Amino acid sequence: MKYIIIILLLLTPMKAISQPEQKYIRKGNNEYKEKKYNEAEINYRKALEKNINSSKAEYNLSNALYKQEKYEAAATKYFNLSQLKKNKDEISRYYYNLGNSLFKANKLNESIEAYKNALRNNPGDTDARHNLQFVLTMKNMQNQQQQQDNQGKKDQQDSQDKQDQKQQQQQQQQQQQKQQQQQNQQKDQISREVAERLLQALENDEKKVLQKVKEKQNQVRKVPVEKDW
Repeated sequence: MKYIIIILLLLTPMKAISQPEQKYIRKGNNEYKEKKYNEAEINYRKALEKNINSSKAEYNLSNALYKQEKYEAAATKYFNLSQLKKNKDEISRYYYNLGNSLFKANKLNESIEAYKNALRNNPGDTDARHNLQFVLTMKNMQNQQQQQDNQGKKDQQDSQDKQDQKQQQQQQQQQQQKQQQQQNQQKDQISREVAERLLQALENDEKKVLQKVKEKQNQVRKVPVEKDW
């Protein structure tokens, strides 16, 4: 009887130590059921302050974060849990929830890997297999859409390049025509100047000829008239 009393006395402190952690987990669970996810998160964090190694509080906190659409924060928690040395069923569940969180965060590639890890640890998980197939299909559709968008952008760019090239050719032609017009105008100007100089020269020559003729005429008039004999 003495030994039994001693054992009970030893167990009592251990139970007392675990009570604060469990109290907050129970409160968090009640609030979680009532969809008070923020309050549940607070209590799960308080439970972790009492026992940082409580995987139960950590897992419930991850679920509360997920319900509040804090997907990246939840994903971090699920990933940390998946790295603990647990049985494969638990690891598979962590990876499954990690895949869901990453999918909600629009990280499809990482989500695919998480579902694959869930199946590696539990090949019979039909939910993980279904979600994996769904995300792969979505990823394939996105790739096809991206290819179509890229092709559309390429076609649009090619069309724009052709239009720009055509516009550039037109501008070059207009520039060449303008230069040709300027050259023609310069030639016309030169031609007019040459013609004017030639005309002026001819006029000057004609004036000189007329002057000489006039001088000859004047010389003839100045010759004395001979008397008749």
